[in-house]
Amino acid sequence: MTTPYSFKIYSETAQLPSNWDDLAVSTIFLSKKYLEILEKSSPENMVCHFIGLFENETLVGIALSQFLDLNLLESFGDRDKCIKTTVRNLVFRNFGSHVLVIGNNMLTGQNSFALSEFIDKKKALQTLRSATTALKKMFQSKGKKIHITTYKDFHKEDITNFGIPEFENDYQFSTQPNMVFHINENWKSEQDYIDSLSKKYRDQYKRARKKATVIEKRKMHLEDIIVLEDTIYDLYLHVAKNAPFNTFFLPKNHFRVFKEIFKDKFLFYGYFIDEKLIGFNTLIKNGSVMDTYFLGYDESIQREKMLYLNMLYDMIAYSINKGFKEIVLARTALEIKSSVGAKPIKMYGFIAHSNQIVNSYMPKIFRYLEPETNWQERNPFK
Repeated sequence: MTTPYSFKIYSETAQLPSNWDDLAVSTIFLSKKYLEILEKSSPENMVCHFIGLFENETLVGIALSQFLDLNLLESFGDRDKCIKTTVRNLVFRNFGSHVLVIGNNMLTGQNSFALSEFIDKKKALQTLRSATTALKKMFQSKGKKIHITTYKDFHKEDITNFGIPEFENDYQFSTQPNMVFHINENWKSEQDYIDSLSKKYRDQYKRARKKATVIEKRKMHLEDIIVLEDTIYDLYLHVAKNAPFNTFFLPKNHFRVFKEIFKDKFLFYGYFIDEKLIGFNTLIKNGSVMDTYFLGYDESIQREKMLYLNMLYDMIAYSINKGFKEIVLARTALEIKSSVGAKPIKMYGFIAHSNQIVNSYMPKIFRYLEPETNWQERNPFK
């Protein structure tokens, strides 16, 4: 089916149309500045491209693609040592080591593309599919055959636009939910949040805060991040390697570059005991939404001082005080995020394998690719 749209693929932000940011209003993660961060400090096994959709000469859509070479990873994650993990790693190494993501594999949420409100969404997706095919040919010419292509993460209402012939052989999946904390419009301070908790969860709050009395929290500036870069990276790697599954690891300069480019829109908080950095977390201001980003900590202190829970309370307090409407807490640690008041939002995606026979088994294979998490949803409010 022909579409009224064309596409251009860019490998550098310097090549992007001057009005690119006019379309990056739904999320900061499609803005030129964010794409510049990816250009300067993306994971070693990742190659990013930026896609412009055009109606004649007018830019009407923007999108991000990330190619991941999983062969370059030493480890997919060290936490789980079970048969299912071994099978999953084997599947990735042999059948899916070259992955093309239309979207952002480093974030949770719809950061794949942004379209002009005046265009036909289904025809725009057909054009994006054509751009994906062109990217695959581009990588093939460099000796990198794409095994798996995936489009992520979409809300339920976005899914209908994918109901076109180009996606009929893709497997529609749903992964772990995105945990989102909605801020009550009547809350003006952290105390308002505490007052809304039931006794059990107010006690949890008090217990966590009491445990952390010896910890000093500091807002860190660029020069602080540079000085402590090695420690920061060690703390990040400790958490990353203990995740159930990884498809990338950040480079050491990532937080420095983020701060250099995003300045006050990127918040970096360090947690210290006796002047020693024992943990950190990062936040990104995304319009009226606060996005949580990567963190790191010393596991022994984390357990003893309930550090992660305290970080969550700090994020909530800051976001309330600054008038944000919601906090995107992303995937992982679902139950503890639920215990502070975050709600699960189901997200969807599409995935296909280049081999038709393998692709026909994708519903079964996917169960190995996506680690299953059993958790109990909490409601901490009165």
